[in-house]
Amino acid sequence: MKVLTVTGYKSREIGIFKENDPKIAIIKAALEKRLLEFIEEGLEWILLSGQMGIELWTAEIVMDLKEQYDIQLAIIPPFENQDERWPEDLKFKYEELTMVADFYQPLYQGDYKGPYQFRAKNKWLVEKSDGCLILLDEEYPGSGKFFYEEAKRSSKDYPIYLITPSDLDDMAEEIRMSDPNYWN
Repeated sequence: MKVLTVTGYKSREIGIFKENDPKIAIIKAALEKRLLEFIEEGLEWILLSGQMGIELWTAEIVMDLKEQYDIQLAIIPPFENQDERWPEDLKFKYEELTMVADFYQPLYQGDYKGPYQFRAKNKWLVEKSDGCLILLDEEYPGSGKFFYEEAKRSSKDYPIYLITPSDLDDMAEEIRMSDPNYWN
């Protein structure tokens, strides 16, 4: 697999309202672990639409991984000014990431026009990638369900990899056990 789309929940969908929430470290660790597996198998590009939450955290991870690995990041939002109504700190982070990404290009010029832009974004990401990694609980899929459904409808061989709540629990335990004080 050379090109992977990564998506999942927006931060507020999983009860994260501040960028210093300790849950983010667990999510990022789980994402990084999976991304490293793909990179070691030859992954070259990671595609994101740049939405807040899982996708912005993935972009941060990729920027860190670029120091050691030959990995490229593309941010393809559905339209310009996607971050228009975001909190200031996230707007700043988004703008910074779009500037340092290897490729940045909104699918549609101009502002939000309708839900068709999101459907087109999902379809485009599936068409342009070889598989996807989604942080998703199938019982409570949130907005990620739209991409997940599009990925399942793909007519090509399109592997769908999930990071589930159980995977996050395992990662939290792995982090706890790596703390030397855990064993005292």
